[in-house]
Amino acid sequence: MGRYMFKRMLVGFLALFVLVTVSFFLTRIMPGSPFQSGNVSEQVLSSLEKEYGLDKPAAGQYVVYLGNLLHGDFGMSYKKPGVSVAEVIGRAWPVTAVLGFLAILLAAALGTAAGIWQAVTDKKAVKGGIFLGTMLGAGVPNFAVALLLDLLFGVKLKLLPIAGLSGAASYVLPVVSLALYPASIIARMIHHTLGDELGRGYVALARAKGLGRRRILLTHVLKNAWLPILNYIGPAAAFLLTGSFVVESIFTIPGLGREFVTSIGNRDYTLILGLTVFMGIVVIGINIITDILGAWLDPRIRRTCR
Repeated sequence: MGRYMFKRMLVGFLALFVLVTVSFFLTRIMPGSPFQSGNVSEQVLSSLEKEYGLDKPAAGQYVVYLGNLLHGDFGMSYKKPGVSVAEVIGRAWPVTAVLGFLAILLAAALGTAAGIWQAVTDKKAVKGGIFLGTMLGAGVPNFAVALLLDLLFGVKLKLLPIAGLSGAASYVLPVVSLALYPASIIARMIHHTLGDELGRGYVALARAKGLGRRRILLTHVLKNAWLPILNYIGPAAAFLLTGSFVVESIFTIPGLGREFVTSIGNRDYTLILGLTVFMGIVVIGINIITDILGAWLDPRIRRTCR
């Protein structure tokens, strides 16, 4: 297990290094300058670029940035004087994290319940309804779901807030918008994996021992059926925790997504890089955790690394 954890963490560090390198040089080939505007003279522009070290070769800037990053310094924002990138992340991350965490919990609960119901029920109408619902949930983009929910529950029925995060009710529409797609995928995966597991020999043996259907399902079958789901939960959780840019924009939520979109429009190099690196750390970290959890639950995964 220790060797498997070491290899996964090593791969994670290499992936993060590649992400930092590619993102840095992509920002440097963006046209224009973060200080370029209609009322700034060339002399002032040159002075600002020299002050922030943008007049140096890209390779030299990369070495300096990498050294600062290793010390936990994401740099200062170019378009927000006196504000560090860490401050922006610290202000926006909790909002996005709460939305993502609630969305993945809702998606896991709804998806698992719907998948189990579809797998064990004998009613064709229920099976068909869940199948249709998961097909629609997986096919409709989350921004379209957000707009529809906004129009129905916010504008027409006036039951829920449609902008900002002023209270608990404000989380309902954005969380549901984010959770619908992963819930549909989880439900379909649970349905298929449960169907395979229910036909295996250990289920027949458990029935022969006199165990009830519910106990077999919850104690034995669901644990094995959830192993493939972990491979999906990792990327899905990482995506939701880093936030959906469009959903945050629709509901005017001050999270990482809105900051990222604004930083690209402003050519704020350090903020773009800081947000990208931070999101990369979250994505890679969650994937490593889910891989280790999957290896802990399934010894066959650990054997592949020996």
